[in-house]
Amino acid sequence: MSLLVVGSIALDSVKTPFGERDDALGGSAVFFSSAASILHPVQLVGVVGDDYPAHALEQLAGRGVDLGGVERAEGASFRWKGEYSYDLQNRETLETHLGVFAAFDPQIPEEFRDARYVFLGNIDPELQLRVLDQIHEPALVACDTMNYWIHGKREILLELLQRIDVLLVNDAEARELSGDWNVYRAARWIVDAGPSMVVVKQGVYGAVLYESDRLFYIPAFPLEEVFDPTGAGDAFAGGFMGHLARTDDVSPDNLRRAMVYGSAMGSFAVERFSIDRFNEIGAAEVTARVREFAELVRFDIEPDDGRLSATASAAEGGT
Repeated sequence: MSLLVVGSIALDSVKTPFGERDDALGGSAVFFSSAASILHPVQLVGVVGDDYPAHALEQLAGRGVDLGGVERAEGASFRWKGEYSYDLQNRETLETHLGVFAAFDPQIPEEFRDARYVFLGNIDPELQLRVLDQIHEPALVACDTMNYWIHGKREILLELLQRIDVLLVNDAEARELSGDWNVYRAARWIVDAGPSMVVVKQGVYGAVLYESDRLFYIPAFPLEEVFDPTGAGDAFAGGFMGHLARTDDVSPDNLRRAMVYGSAMGSFAVERFSIDRFNEIGAAEVTARVREFAELVRFDIEPDDGRLSATASAAEGGT
């Protein structure tokens, strides 16, 4: 089943306490595609400048990413520069140069318009709506957003929520969008606003899948080495959507499995700078980590042989 992503293709310069990289491959569409393509082929729509390294795009194509929707425009590519604190939870944006991305107006190739699964990366909600106008009958649409759009284009974003199935946001974004400090009430507010489900990403604390009548939590994978958290959320989305696309199954049980695949991809992303870790792994490594996730949370409840009930009854009698 076809999987389409529309988002940014960038060059990132990142500094963390553990190293730094200049002009590394980045952007929401790049991280999403690098993760998702391990599980399922990806159709990518984005724009790059005439200075973007050709080998970088060839690298994505070699991973099963269809670049038929990537436009090369005259001018500079989108560049971002940032620095992370020691705990890697906080970052400072030092420079942002939109370049050709500032005029990005996604045009979906005709052969991409029958995509069954669609992910709208973190771009202007007006552009996200324009993309949906070009897609025929998707089975599931997921999108990301950020505080900038929540604050600056709230009404348009609320209109977008009526047309998607899944919103993926971090906890701060969920709080700002809903106006509620409690993440679970915030998630309920978002579902009431339109999408059938919301995924709230909580960094080192894991992620929550919220539906109107169900809640599922997956912890973050415990890692001994973390180099660069840039793009972890988009890699999570890639794992989540990649699994749904390859199985073509949006049942509750499979959505939970998709959450695990998302968390696994997010954990791989932070182990190296840029998308380097995805160039080192394949389906076998992903499957192994998903199984490790299962062991992290698996436990058996002791069978009730009557003693627990008797203890409970005695306690009630003594109150």
